[in-house]
Amino acid sequence: MTKAIMLQGTGSNVGKSMIVAGLARAYARRGLNVRPFKPQNMSNNAAVTVDGGEIGRAQALQARAAGVAPHTDMNPVLLKPQSETGAQVVVQGKVRGTQDARSYGRRKDELLPAVLDSFARLGRECDLVLVEGAGSPAETNLRRGDIANMGFARAAGVPVILMGDIERGGVIAQLVGTQTVIDPQDAAMIRGFAVNKFRGDLTLFDAGRDDIAARTGWPCLGVLPWFDGARRLPAEDVMDLPARARSEGSGCRIIVPRLPRIANFDDLDPLAAEPGVELVVIEPGRPLPLGADLILLPGSKATLSDLAALRAEGWDIDIAAHLRQGGHLLGLCGGYQMLGTWVRDPEGIEGPAGEAPGLAHLEVETVLAPLKELSLREGGHPSSGSTVHGYEIHMGRTTGPDCARGWLEMGGETVGAASPDGRVQGCYLHGLFASDAFRAAYLASLGQVSGIFYDTLVDDTLDALAEHVERHMDLDAILSMAGSLEA
Repeated sequence: MTKAIMLQGTGSNVGKSMIVAGLARAYARRGLNVRPFKPQNMSNNAAVTVDGGEIGRAQALQARAAGVAPHTDMNPVLLKPQSETGAQVVVQGKVRGTQDARSYGRRKDELLPAVLDSFARLGRECDLVLVEGAGSPAETNLRRGDIANMGFARAAGVPVILMGDIERGGVIAQLVGTQTVIDPQDAAMIRGFAVNKFRGDLTLFDAGRDDIAARTGWPCLGVLPWFDGARRLPAEDVMDLPARARSEGSGCRIIVPRLPRIANFDDLDPLAAEPGVELVVIEPGRPLPLGADLILLPGSKATLSDLAALRAEGWDIDIAAHLRQGGHLLGLCGGYQMLGTWVRDPEGIEGPAGEAPGLAHLEVETVLAPLKELSLREGGHPSSGSTVHGYEIHMGRTTGPDCARGWLEMGGETVGAASPDGRVQGCYLHGLFASDAFRAAYLASLGQVSGIFYDTLVDDTLDALAEHVERHMDLDAILSMAGSLEA
């Protein structure tokens, strides 16, 4: 009989996604058929699935940890922020529309049937479903109609483990306070607690652990030390970006401007993992430094808005100076669209309808349209003879003379665009730097030697994470607490 357990957190970024990935790999190594599940996610870092939809990148990593292909049922509701108050709503892998936060809050419970439908399908094909919550159940203002935390747990009858983050301080108050403010029936769903991100001698927290247990009545299922390997796993949240930039590399220098609606920034992870690469993410308020080998413009969920933000920072001037000094410039997806002469959004796909001149470093223009391109792609890089694989996820079509200098090959056609001198390039393919041979060839063109096999690095890190949770969490107790699903 299939079992399920849910990991909720006392707040965002407490490490739920990573620990679920570790549990998925650990239980899979024990011989269980495992599936990850997150009822509702909010992220512009998405993955394309084998069934032609999209889910949060964290669930794709968890699926990899479990040894299965990502599927839209693993994350049935995905919210992709496009502005301060609005987001694109993706349901079971397909765009349902765009809503502001207030409207979504009033109607989110209408999505519960789809969430439960996906959860039931997953349960029919595995031994264990590991469910990840979102944010915190202590956000009582969001409890009405909730489908992300206790609303789902109670509707599906799934027991909960509550995780706190000791690094941010006040972990006793985080855990005890959560029990205090939530509904007693919600609190009754919690079977135990865990503490994440501890640094130093674990025995120093014994009294704190025992105090939490005495105040809540919940058993402690683990106190996890800080897992340094987390920085080698694909990033989920924009909050992870500063850690991605920490590299001891001193050879090739790559600059990435941090745009407000940056999307699919896990494109940066294979580059940041290279020992000879210094990847620097530039935050707003700072100029793009001169002397870089490459400026990389990543994806964007709101191209026109981010293009305006780029200009407001003066980064367009910095990019032009970089090119005058002989540097290279690469745009991926939304960044590719910005490199052209015009970006047009006549139907208001990503915000108010409008258009704006692009940076004009490529002679192409983009028109946004309602139909979203979602596809897994494989092809090649003709100039190096290397293979590439990745995915496309965008809502625009880019055309123009520089497309005649496409530098990738997909399905017998050249794709992407390049300037006449080849120093400016753009394409829609995400994930291409995870292809070891291509990444090695690309870095060689910048005078740098590649030093890693990225897929091996990620899988080795997932194995280390599994050993980490095995060592510091009571996996037998967690499995015994998991609820059984009805056939």
